[in-house]
Amino acid sequence: NTLRYCCWFEAGTGTADGLSLSVGSSGSVGQCCCGPLGLHALKLTDFSSPFKLSVNLTVAICKCNTIFAFSLSYQERLSRLEGDKESLVLQVSVLTDQVEAQGEKIRDLESSLEEHQHKLNSTEEMLQQELLSRTALESQKLDLIDEVSYLKLKLVGMEERQNHNVERQHKAEGLFQELRLLKNKVDELEDEKSQYERKLKATKAEISTLQQLLQCKNAEIESLQAQLLSRAPVSVDSAERGKTERMEDTSMSDLSPVSSGVDSGQQSPVSQENMKNKKSIRKLWGKIRRTQSGGLQGDDLEPTEFRRGGFRATAGPRLARTPDSGRSQKCYMSLPFSKWTTEQVCGWLEDYGLGQYVNLTRQWVISGQTLLSATPQEFEKEMAIKHPLHRKKLQLALRSFSNKAMEKSSELDHMWVTRWLDDIGLPQYKDQFHESRVDGRMLQYLTVNDLLFLKVTSQLHHLSIKCAIHVLHANKFNPSCLRRRPGDENKTSPSEVVQWSNHRVMEWLRSVDLAEYAPNLRGSGVHGGLIILEPRFNSETLAMLLNIPPQKTLLRRHLATNFNSLVGLQAQQEKREYANASGHTPLTTTAKVRPKKLGFTNFSHLRKRRPDDSADYICPVDGGISPILNGISHRPQGSFRGLSPIVDRDTDRLDQVVSKS
Repeated sequence: NTLRYCCWFEAGTGTADGLSLSVGSSGSVGQCCCGPLGLHALKLTDFSSPFKLSVNLTVAICKCNTIFAFSLSYQERLSRLEGDKESLVLQVSVLTDQVEAQGEKIRDLESSLEEHQHKLNSTEEMLQQELLSRTALESQKLDLIDEVSYLKLKLVGMEERQNHNVERQHKAEGLFQELRLLKNKVDELEDEKSQYERKLKATKAEISTLQQLLQCKNAEIESLQAQLLSRAPVSVDSAERGKTERMEDTSMSDLSPVSSGVDSGQQSPVSQENMKNKKSIRKLWGKIRRTQSGGLQGDDLEPTEFRRGGFRATAGPRLARTPDSGRSQKCYMSLPFSKWTTEQVCGWLEDYGLGQYVNLTRQWVISGQTLLSATPQEFEKEMAIKHPLHRKKLQLALRSFSNKAMEKSSELDHMWVTRWLDDIGLPQYKDQFHESRVDGRMLQYLTVNDLLFLKVTSQLHHLSIKCAIHVLHANKFNPSCLRRRPGDENKTSPSEVVQWSNHRVMEWLRSVDLAEYAPNLRGSGVHGGLIILEPRFNSETLAMLLNIPPQKTLLRRHLATNFNSLVGLQAQQEKREYANASGHTPLTTTAKVRPKKLGFTNFSHLRKRRPDDSADYICPVDGGISPILNGISHRPQGSFRGLSPIVDRDTDRLDQVVSKS
């Protein structure tokens, strides 16, 4: 195909409607009117297209710039270009899709970036908060460390204060016990004071009565003298009769009751002319002692002299004292109790510690025989003695009047027994013993039921009282047989240890470096007699009473060594044999004693039982007890040592012991 154009172009480059034409010469071909035609390569470019398509043309151009003809075969090129265009369009679309996909990815990445950035910011904030909290915790930790150190210092101070308070408490307990002792002494002194006041009132009444009686006697003597002077001489019989009457009057004045506080200066004045007739009465009044014993002075003393009597001035129980203070000691001792008057019996009851029953006794008792023939039921009914131990005390005292020999235990009154409880380490029972008026004689005849009535329920305390009574038996009830003061610790023997008091045992603990545990023995009932005489009492029992923990084996071993050296080989061997015997029950602080249950068949035996039946005595009176030699008696094995007052005395009483762990 040949396209022919006839156009006029200026040589060079021209532009029309967005087309750019570049003309170049390539040679000459043919002839034009103006000369030969020259072949030129023509390049047509379309700038209006976004792709700036260009076409190469070959034209014949004359000198007058006339294109005569050109021949172009661009169909292939056009198709090729169209294919290129389609491919390019396809590529453009693909690239557009890729660009869109990449844009979406970019947007996704940007959103994820923002999300991660947000997380990063929140993480940083959390990190800052954690750092702040860690800083706060560190500061709290430092504060807690400071507080712990402060609390440790405070704990040390509290422990020191507690130790100080414990020491003060021990001292306070000791002071409290001393205060109780002082209160008991004050009560005793008040009782004695009231007794003395009552006796003083009775003495004043008797003095006034005697003064009136003396005035009556003087008046009768004066009247008799006047009658003798006015009468004429009479026969010998009438004179003898008058002499007999005067002798009877004198004897009546001798036997009339007088007070122990009256002396010769209290007699009523008489005339000078009657001195000879009243010489015998004045002599009698001059012999009366000025003490409460009521005895007469010897003939070698003047009426105005003052001398204390042979009796002690205390108001404790003594059977040798005259209840009627007007009689002499010789006359009183020769007078049987059955012939005592009511006032004598009442005075004896006051001295014996049973003054609260005097009023009813004065209404019921006619003479001493009334009490001797009375039964316990009559004592309770007529004298209102409801207290069983008061009845027992009275019965034992009345029974002693039939004995020719005076018991040594009768010299120990109930006040001494309260001090004795302190010595054996049982001060907690002083009130009960004092209220029951338990004296030395009653200690001999104490039974298990008596101790239970006195609220002594611990088996260990029963054993303590039993061993302490045995020590009194062996020492013949010597009131000073117990040793309270420490001696040479290196030269102690079992014969001395058996007489140790509770305080002396505590001093021994201090000497063996156990002073901190010594106060635990207060109120435990541990004394020398219990340590030596009771076979079940060993070092383990003592460690338990001292509250030494079982894990402190070295301390317990130290105590056992010193305990064995203290009791001696013989007692140590007996304790070991008793511990190894079959059926042995160790001694504990929790074992209690309860009364024996009696069946109906035993009531008849209770009626037939004599007062001196020693089957139930806590420490029976054994006539075969030998005196103590240096503090310990030599007796056959099993007579007292090794026999429990509750368990081993008799098989019928085994049910009285109940061990409570």
